[in-house]
Amino acid sequence: MGASAPFWKTKRLAEMTDAEWESLCDGCGRCCLHKLRDDDTDEIHYTNVACRLLDIEGGGCSDYARRQRKVPDCVRLTPDALAGIDWLPPSCGYRRVAEGRGLAWWHPLVSGRTESVHEAGISVRGRAISERQAGPLEHYVVDWPGRLPRAVGRGGAAAANGRDSAPAPLCRDSAPAPLGRDSAPAAPVIRRRPAGDLTDRDAGGR
Repeated sequence: MGASAPFWKTKRLAEMTDAEWESLCDGCGRCCLHKLRDDDTDEIHYTNVACRLLDIEGGGCSDYARRQRKVPDCVRLTPDALAGIDWLPPSCGYRRVAEGRGLAWWHPLVSGRTESVHEAGISVRGRAISERQAGPLEHYVVDWPGRLPRAVGRGGAAAANGRDSAPAPLCRDSAPAPLGRDSAPAAPVIRRRPAGDLTDRDAGGR
């Protein structure tokens, strides 16, 4: 008798148990990077600046149970909220399942290994900086969180020469480019004022 299909292929998001919902997070840490939204165009600009609670090597929250007490504007990802969120990375397990794409080979539920998300070049490991060390967010705008590595081979890392294989700029002079029911915390999108003004850190700031 054949094995039954995995839950993410047979259940709608709202039908999943809390444990199933939580397990859709692949631990990449991309959703915990700060984002900027342009007031004029509504365009999202990703940064490589991580929430202060993110373990930028492991990809998990360092104080998950108390994250919303320590970071009040931490976004709670829920099945209902998912449809209204436009900044989850294309690699995100929640987004992939919601869009009918299933989970990728690097996802721990598929590979059976938590390291596969790092080996595939999907995680923030080696490419993020904590907000505790960062300067103005506009100095850290990057595009890799919003796209997949150029070459992701099954069981291997991104191509050595791919733009996503190298660490993103971490210096303040980097040139800017033009959540389960209680799931992994996600850094909020921060509204950016018109050119010339400083970033407006909504909801109390950091």
